[in-house]
Amino acid sequence: MSKDATPVSYGSIPVDGLNIAYREAGDPANPKLVLLHGFPASSHQYRDLIRVLADRFHLIAPDYPGFGLSDIPDPATFAYTFDRIARVIERFLASKGFDRYGLLVQDYGGPVGFRLVESKPDVLEWLIIQNSNAYEVGFTAAWDGLRNALWKHRSPETEAPLLGFLTRDAIRTIYLHGAKRPELVSPDTWESDVAFLQRPNAARLNLDLFYDYRTNVARYPRWQAFLRERQPATIIFWGQNDMFFTPEGGDAYLADLPAAEMHRLDAGHFAVEDHLDYIATNIRRFHSQRVAGPNPGAGRASGPALAEAGA
Repeated sequence: MSKDATPVSYGSIPVDGLNIAYREAGDPANPKLVLLHGFPASSHQYRDLIRVLADRFHLIAPDYPGFGLSDIPDPATFAYTFDRIARVIERFLASKGFDRYGLLVQDYGGPVGFRLVESKPDVLEWLIIQNSNAYEVGFTAAWDGLRNALWKHRSPETEAPLLGFLTRDAIRTIYLHGAKRPELVSPDTWESDVAFLQRPNAARLNLDLFYDYRTNVARYPRWQAFLRERQPATIIFWGQNDMFFTPEGGDAYLADLPAAEMHRLDAGHFAVEDHLDYIATNIRRFHSQRVAGPNPGAGRASGPALAEAGA
C-alpha cells in the first residue's frame, strides 16, 4: 500500500437487533459523506469510489438489511419495506456519529435517502444523485411488469416474471447495459450480487421490495417539494443508457433544482464503474466550489454535454 493511500475499514454494528455491515474510510474530522447503494448491489458498488475520496471526506457506506454482509432476517417476521430500511439506516448513521452529511444516492439509495432527509431535513448538507428516480417520467419499459401488474395485484402469477431480474444473466446485464467501457466493469460486481442472492429468503425479500417500490412513487410529489423548498447544493451524474431510468428522469430534477449541476454520462445504471475518475474528480471540485467555498450553494452551473461527459 502506498504511504498516501487511505485504508478502508470494514465492520458491523447492531441496530434494532440486526448486524448492519459497512465500509468506512477517511478522517472523522473531514466532511462526512454517506453512500447509499442500489439494487441489486451493496456497499461493494462503492469499493473504488470510497478509496479515491477518502483523503477528502469521512465516508461510510452501509449494507441495507438483507443486502451485502448485513443480516438477512426472515421476511415472515421482518417487513422489507423502504420505510423499515430507512429507519434502520437512520439509527445506524446516528450510532456512527453521522448527524450532518453529504449524501450520495443511487437507485434504491434515493428512496432510502429521501426518507432520511424528509424525516430530519437538517442532516443534509449537500446531495449527489446518480440514476436514482424521483419522477414519473423516469421509468423505462423495464418497469412494466411492476407498474402494470405486480403493483396492481400481487400474486404468484405477477411475481413470477420478476424473478428474472434476480438471475445471473440479468444482473450481469444491469451492470453492462449502456456502459461506455464495459471492460472497466469488474465481474466481481455481479458475481458478488449473485452470491448474496443464493442465501435463504433473498428472492422473497427482493420481491417484497419490488412490491413496496410503489410507495416511493406515491411519495414523489413530497420529495420534489422538499427539493424545491430546501434547494440543497446538488450535483447529478446521470447515465443516459440506463435500462431502468430514462434520461428524462435525470433532467426532471432541474425543474425543482435549477441550480443543480448536471452531468449527462454515456453510461448505464452503475456509472461509477466505468466513469470512476470523472465522477470522483467532479465530486471533489463541486464540494470545494459549491459546498465548502465562500458562497455555498450559490449560482447555477450547467453540466457538460453528453459527448464531453462520456469521453
